[in-house]
Amino acid sequence: MELTRFFTDQLEREAAISRRVLQQAPEGKADWRPHEKSMQLGYLASLVATMPSWVAMAIERDELDLNPVGGTPPTRLTWESAADLQRMNDEAAAGARKALAATTDAHLATPWKLLVAGNVVMSQPRSVVIADTFTHLAHHRGQLTVYMRLNGNKVPSVYGPSADDRAF
Repeated sequence: MELTRFFTDQLEREAAISRRVLQQAPEGKADWRPHEKSMQLGYLASLVATMPSWVAMAIERDELDLNPVGGTPPTRLTWESAADLQRMNDEAAAGARKALAATTDAHLATPWKLLVAGNVVMSQPRSVVIADTFTHLAHHRGQLTVYMRLNGNKVPSVYGPSADDRAF
């Protein structure tokens, strides 16, 4: 199986799961966090919603500098409603789909770099970056479901039934 097909199939599964989770995101609690060292709920939810765009970035760009010297770091997106998050997720997934359709397995074998202030902190083949993106997404989506539970929101099924969603 081609990597592009494998990643496209994985994108479809993960985007649908994220959409179900984002439908239940607590609104009006963007600044809430369970601990002072934890991410704020608003940032975490927007991260989950937009993380599929990392697939397109890994394909279309050669690198990302999180704190470019003399430049502006990536902007953080904000949202007001669960519908905003779903829209953000749908747009990110659409961009990833388009990038995967336009690339090749040979391109996915070429290196991609993550930098901080011009310094390379990671260099991996694009295929590894994309695979790690899906793992990273699952991790943060899991965090978000804990935040949801702590705020009294329902937790939908993810990879199996939840206490709130038995119809897996």
